[in-house]
Amino acid sequence: MTDQSIQRRLAAIVVADVVGYSRLMEADEAATLANLRELRSGVIEPSVMRHHGRIFKIMGDGFLIEFGSAVDAVAAALEMQRATTAVESSGDRRLLLRVGVNLGDVIDDGADVLGDGVNVAARLETQAAPGGICISAKVYGEIVGKIGDQFFDAGERYLKNLTRPVHMWHWPDALQSILPLPECPSIAVLPFTNMSGDEADAPFVDGLTEDLITDLSRTAGLFVIARNSVNGYKGKPVDVRLVAQELGVRYVLEGSARRAMGRVRINAQLIDARAGRHLWADRFDRTVEDVFELQDEVNAKIVEALVGRLTIPKQRNRPKNFEAYDLCVRARLLTEESPQTEREAYMLLQRAVKLEPSYAEALGLLAYNRWLAWTHFGEPEDPNRQMAATFAQKAVDLDPNDAGCRYVLGTILAYERRWEESEGAFAKALELDPNHADTWAAMSDMSVLDGRVADGLAQIEKALRLNPYPACWYLCHLGQAQYAARDYEAATATLRREDTYRTNSRKFLAATLAQLGHREEARREAELFLIAHPHFTIGHWLSSQPLRDASVRDHFVDGFRKAGLPEM
Repeated sequence: MTDQSIQRRLAAIVVADVVGYSRLMEADEAATLANLRELRSGVIEPSVMRHHGRIFKIMGDGFLIEFGSAVDAVAAALEMQRATTAVESSGDRRLLLRVGVNLGDVIDDGADVLGDGVNVAARLETQAAPGGICISAKVYGEIVGKIGDQFFDAGERYLKNLTRPVHMWHWPDALQSILPLPECPSIAVLPFTNMSGDEADAPFVDGLTEDLITDLSRTAGLFVIARNSVNGYKGKPVDVRLVAQELGVRYVLEGSARRAMGRVRINAQLIDARAGRHLWADRFDRTVEDVFELQDEVNAKIVEALVGRLTIPKQRNRPKNFEAYDLCVRARLLTEESPQTEREAYMLLQRAVKLEPSYAEALGLLAYNRWLAWTHFGEPEDPNRQMAATFAQKAVDLDPNDAGCRYVLGTILAYERRWEESEGAFAKALELDPNHADTWAAMSDMSVLDGRVADGLAQIEKALRLNPYPACWYLCHLGQAQYAARDYEAATATLRREDTYRTNSRKFLAATLAQLGHREEARREAELFLIAHPHFTIGHWLSSQPLRDASVRDHFVDGFRKAGLPEM
């Protein structure tokens, strides 16, 4: 490419992308492709032509479009969005767009349009709500007084791979705002980097991160993001400003660890993301046997830096056998994924408890594993139900100060219909660790099934603030609560999210679609759910769930039946 072939100019760039395209293709490939062709020929191309634009690239379900003016670009985007949202379609097969618009310098090499103006538009598109538009401040400045629609100021945000913040405006005012900072010091602990060069040490390093999060969250006066929400940053280069913004915290801890020759070495740094400065950085070197003392030392430095004084929560039970510890760390992430990984976790936890029978966390996880097995993964109720209750109580007896063990016991006691004891266990878990997001999420489940739907919604919202990128079961509980509140549109949106779709929550999606009158779509989702969960019956669900409210029970059963799920 020669200099003569390059043309630089100012252009308004529109990036439009179909929401949930992969899901739609999975559900009905032929219909989705036909709808996409109709969207392109009947909506996008006519809008572009009417406003003097040019489609310069099509990437499957995405369109890159150039306009000579920001006013034309936004007018075309509004026209496209109104046309797509007005389309009536069977079930949930309507194609919705996300649209980003930017005004900036671009390079035209004759075959493509490139440059910062295009890159920013692509990032803005990811911030738009389904059916919505996100524009840059440059675009907003050009359309004020020329476009009748109101755009809402979302402030500055750091977007992926961009070094400067971008001031954004939204239409309509439908996108969730930036998470507000809590009043108390707030922190996210990023996954530590494994510097040993041996992938076998990765679970150990992950365990260090998770245990730091657990101990920090037990400290009074701190707001601590749950481990699941930081796992997505593992192994990726990160901008701590963007991380802090995405998670709604002010402080970020990042570091690395190396285990070699019987020693553990940690480098850690605590960053004030808002001020853009380091609060402290330090190195730690201990024997493997002293790793828990090392964790306590790092924890103490963080607390002193953020709270201004050292507060020492009640100590948790620590394992003495490090092979048992490694096995338990590996099992933490396996238990909830699927029936297959749950069985693998069961084997690991059995070995851990055999190596150290007094290891409370391993026993608590073993109880949780056996509870999942009989309630959700189709394994026999006998002997798993009794095993779950026995292991949970033993874990709490061994370590009364472990909030995780208390939360597991609270969950299992609810399923044993020991309501008051369950509520007491949850209350104690939050007394020990008010940041324990899993406890808030589990309490939501119990509240909804007890008929206290408003309480359930408030509790799952609290859990999601502590864990903004949660495990799939949080979204299952949110969708369940929204269904119970008869907010079917919200429940559908929640249960369609990629991070819970295709999981155990699919039965609630089927019921929700059925209540909306989308019977064909509901039955298809029910059939897909049964492929993964062939053991499910309405009868088993009724007998296994801690249902205390007849109207809630009947409402769920009605949805399941309308979706065609089997009775027995």
